[in-house]
Amino acid sequence: MKAWLLKLLPWTLLAVFAADIVAILLPRPEGEFHLQAFGRLPVLANGRVQPFDSLGRNSLMQIRGTAAVPLAEKKSYEFWKHPPKLRATEWLLEVMTRPDVADSRPVFLIHHPELLDEYNLRGKGVEKSGLHYFAFNDLVPVLGRIEAEGRQAMNVESQARTAYQRQVAKLFNAVALYQRLKFTLQPVGTQDFAAELRAFQEAVRPGLAALRARQAGKEYDQQALDRYVEYLRRFDQMSQLAYPWVVPPPGPDAPRDQWRNLGQVLFEAGLTGSELPQPVWWLAEMAAGYARQDAARFNRAVAEYRDWLAANAPAEARKGRAEFWYNQLQAFLHAMIIYLCAFLLAAGAMLTVQTWPAGSESLRKSAFLLAVLAVAVHTAGLAYRIWLERRPPVTNLYSSAVFVGWAVTLLGVGVERAYRMGLGVAASSLVGFVTLLIAHNLALGGDTMEMMRAVLDNNFWLATHVITITLGYAAMFFAGFLGILYVVLGVFTPLLAHPLRVGRATEEPNQRPFGPDDKAATTLGAALAKMIYAVICFGTLFSFAGTVLGGIWADQSWGRFWGWDPKENGALMIVLWCAAMLHARWGGLIRARGLANMAIFGNVVTAFSWFGTNMLGIGLHSYGFMDAAFRWLLLFYATQLAVIALGLLPLEKWRSFRIRRDAVDHPVAAPEPAAGS
Repeated sequence: MKAWLLKLLPWTLLAVFAADIVAILLPRPEGEFHLQAFGRLPVLANGRVQPFDSLGRNSLMQIRGTAAVPLAEKKSYEFWKHPPKLRATEWLLEVMTRPDVADSRPVFLIHHPELLDEYNLRGKGVEKSGLHYFAFNDLVPVLGRIEAEGRQAMNVESQARTAYQRQVAKLFNAVALYQRLKFTLQPVGTQDFAAELRAFQEAVRPGLAALRARQAGKEYDQQALDRYVEYLRRFDQMSQLAYPWVVPPPGPDAPRDQWRNLGQVLFEAGLTGSELPQPVWWLAEMAAGYARQDAARFNRAVAEYRDWLAANAPAEARKGRAEFWYNQLQAFLHAMIIYLCAFLLAAGAMLTVQTWPAGSESLRKSAFLLAVLAVAVHTAGLAYRIWLERRPPVTNLYSSAVFVGWAVTLLGVGVERAYRMGLGVAASSLVGFVTLLIAHNLALGGDTMEMMRAVLDNNFWLATHVITITLGYAAMFFAGFLGILYVVLGVFTPLLAHPLRVGRATEEPNQRPFGPDDKAATTLGAALAKMIYAVICFGTLFSFAGTVLGGIWADQSWGRFWGWDPKENGALMIVLWCAAMLHARWGGLIRARGLANMAIFGNVVTAFSWFGTNMLGIGLHSYGFMDAAFRWLLLFYATQLAVIALGLLPLEKWRSFRIRRDAVDHPVAAPEPAAGS
C-alpha cells in the first residue's frame, strides 16, 4: 500500500465517525404528527421531571428491553437492513390513546422456557435470536395467572426467588406498568376525550345538585346522579392507576412539587365543581387528536400547551427539551461503537508491528484518533448528564459504569500519548466498550436518573468519596486489562520481546532508525510492565483516599467510621491487594509476569467490591441489588482466572520468551523484563 494512503487512513476514519456524530446533532424534520414536540413535553414520573420521550424509553426498556419496537422483522445476519421502527414516543402515544393498536404490538419479552409452556405461549408472538416477544393480546387469556403468580413471587425475597419466579415477577411488573400507562391521558375505552370532558362539565352541576338533595332527603334527579357518579368512578380509577403525573402546577409561583395525574384533577373537580385547569384541555385534545388520527388537532394542542409551559413552567419546559436532546444524542451508545472499532484497529496494529511496520503505525494512529473521538463523545454525554441531574457523575450503578469506562479510556489515551505502541488504546478501549455495555444492560431496569436515596443525597460526598473510589476502580481495571494484554501477547505472540526505539517525544517510536539522540532501546514487554506498575500506583492512591473519605462520610451518616459492611470490606480488599502487589514488586518477589498476573486478579477483587457486594443483598451499601447479573460476574471471574492460569505457564511455553537462534545459529534467549526496569 502506498505511503500516502497509509497517512490518509487515520484521518479518513476520524472524518467518517465524526460526520456520523455531526449528523446526529442536526435537527430532524417533524412528520405529519409533531411527535418530537410532544416528546419534549414534561411530566413527573419516578420522582423527577422528565419528558414524555424519557417516560416512553424507560417504560419500553423495562417491558421489551429495547428503546423501539420493530415494525418489520429481519434475519440476524442481515445487518445492512434497517426496517422501520416505532420509536418510544410514538409507542407511548399508542398505548395512551390507541390501546387497541398498541395491544397488538409484540413488546413483552419472555424467554424462560418453562414460562412459555406454563402459559401455553408456544407458537405465538415473534421469535428473534432465541428471544420471544408477545403482544398484550397474547397474554390476555393468562392475565389472571400472571397476576396471581406474580404477586406470590413478589412476596419472596429477591435473593430467594427461583429463576421461574424472577421471570414471573418481571412479567407481572411489565404488564402492570403497561396497563397503568393506558390511564395516563384518558380512561381506557375513550374515543374522544375532549368531547367527554365537555360532557362531564355539563354533568357536574346537576349531578352535585342531585347528590346534595339526596343527602338532605329531598327529591332528586336519579339519572343525573347516575351519570355524575359514573364519571367520578371512571376518573377515580384513572387517578389510582395512572403512572405519570402529567398536570403541572398552576403557575410559575406555585410550588414545583404540586404535580398531579389527570385522574386526580378530574375527580377533585367533579367533587368541588371547580373549573378544570387549562393544561387538562390541551392534554385531552392531544389524546383525542391522536386517537382519531387528526394531525392538525394534535399539533395545535401540542403547540398551545408548549407555549403555556414556556410562560408558566419554564424550568420544567427547559428540562424536557434538554433531556429529549440527550436521549436523541445517545452519546454512550455511539462511544461504545467507536471504542470497539478503536480496539480492533489497535489489535491489528500490534499484530502487524513486525511484519508490516508502516501499516501497523497507520492502524495505531487510526485507533488513537478514534479513541480520542470516543472519549470526547463519552465526555460530552457524561457532562450533559451531570448538568441534567445537577449531581456529580456517579449516583448509582449505571452512572458508575459510565464513569469507570470514561476514566479508564482517559487514562488509556494519556498512556498511549506517552507510549505509542497501541497498548494503551487497546486495553482502555476494550474496558470502555465493556463498561458501556454493562451500563446499557443496567438501563434495562428503567430510569437511570432516578431519585437519590436519602443517605446518598449529599453532593459534597458524592463529588469526593464516590468519585475518588470510582477512579480507584477504573485504575485497577485498566491495570488488570494491561496485565491481560501482557499474558496474551506473551504466550501467543513474540511481541513482548519486540525492541522499542524510544527517542524524542515529538517523533514516532519504531518508525525511524537509531540516531545519536536515541535513548537506550527497551522491549515492548518492559514498557508494558512499566505501564502496569504506574497504573497500580495511581489506583492505590485513589482507592486508599476514597476508602478513608468513605469512613468519614459513614461517621457523619451512621455515627461510626467503620462497621465491616460488605462494601467497606470490598474497598479495604482493593487497598490491601494494591499494597500486596507493590510490596511484592519492591521486595523482588515478583517480576513483570508476576505483576501482570496479580493485576489481573485485581480485576476479580475490584469486580467483587463494585458489583459482588451489591449481589449479597445485605449491608447498608446494598443500593443496587442485581441477581440477574450474578452469572455474568461468575463468568467474568472464570475468564480472569483462566488468563491467570495461562500466565502461570512456564516461560519456555511463551512465544515471546522462547530460545531463538540468530542468523549464525547462535542460541539467544529473550529474557523476561523486570518490572519497572
